[in-house]
Amino acid sequence: MKAVCVNANRKLEVQDVSTPNDPPPGHLIVDVEAAAINHGDKAFLANPSIAGVLLKTSAYGIWGASCAGAVRAVGEGLTAELVGRTVAIYRSLSQSEHTVGLWSEQALVPRTSCVVLPRSVSARDYSGSLVNIMTAHAFLEESAEAHKGLIVTAGNSATGLAMAALARKRGVSAIFLSRSAEAATKLRALGIEHVLATSDASFENDLGKLVADFGATAVFDGVGGDLTSRIAPQLPMNSTIYLYGLLGATAPLTISCFAVMAKNLVLKRFSNFASATVRDPQRLTSAISYLESVIDDPLFHTRVGKEFTFRQIDAAMAYEATPGAKAVFVSRSDPA
Repeated sequence: MKAVCVNANRKLEVQDVSTPNDPPPGHLIVDVEAAAINHGDKAFLANPSIAGVLLKTSAYGIWGASCAGAVRAVGEGLTAELVGRTVAIYRSLSQSEHTVGLWSEQALVPRTSCVVLPRSVSARDYSGSLVNIMTAHAFLEESAEAHKGLIVTAGNSATGLAMAALARKRGVSAIFLSRSAEAATKLRALGIEHVLATSDASFENDLGKLVADFGATAVFDGVGGDLTSRIAPQLPMNSTIYLYGLLGATAPLTISCFAVMAKNLVLKRFSNFASATVRDPQRLTSAISYLESVIDDPLFHTRVGKEFTFRQIDAAMAYEATPGAKAVFVSRSDPA
């Protein structure tokens, strides 16, 4: 079969590799219908130390963290009813020496890397979604006991939308930040109520009022840099800023020692890989079961910018679209 692999020169190329057969216990083989290129796919490829670790989890150095497709075969311990069902996959949820990666015609992964999708939805609509959905879910699980309200930066991102859907289902008060008034209008059109545009002159004042109303003491920060510096002074006592994304990471983050000490602010990294939800097998199984019950929410859909074949790998990796839209590999035949 054809797959997008990392070669000896650390470049992506299409290779012919062995097709997986006979999945081991607890694993399944999936005919990949669509596989999105997420931001992390590019970031990890550019970081040899991280990429080297990730490649150990996929035969043939096949790249890609997300895809969706139909189950072809299941290993011992899994129900035959899974065969033919469409699943969304986030490869990194479960490590296995048997994994055959996702930017390929067929993938082999543990069942605990998959969420079974409703029969009414398409694989294309979930080709890059599970990484964002699981990140949002794991964060809400981690922050639920200590924080009753939260602020979400990069509100228009795929992870921001996933956070909106899951926070609403859990009854968690949340404030979503966007870069412009136009982007804020788009969020409100999706039914997201509490939205602020960081470009507004009154942003800091408006944020301070909402934070006071909601008691928002957690910040899920996918931007960093200057925006984090603007948010920190508006936070109430005992707030925590969870740094997740790096959209604004090239700009320094500046918070006065006075603000940190006076408000007992905490800054910490959030990683879904390091979260108890993903690391604990029982909690991961429970999370997958829960997400399968709610995943038909339209806010979870992958925003597809443009479709590519594997042979168009260079164009797909270079593709840039409106924020949140992704390049997606599809299973149609590659041109000769």
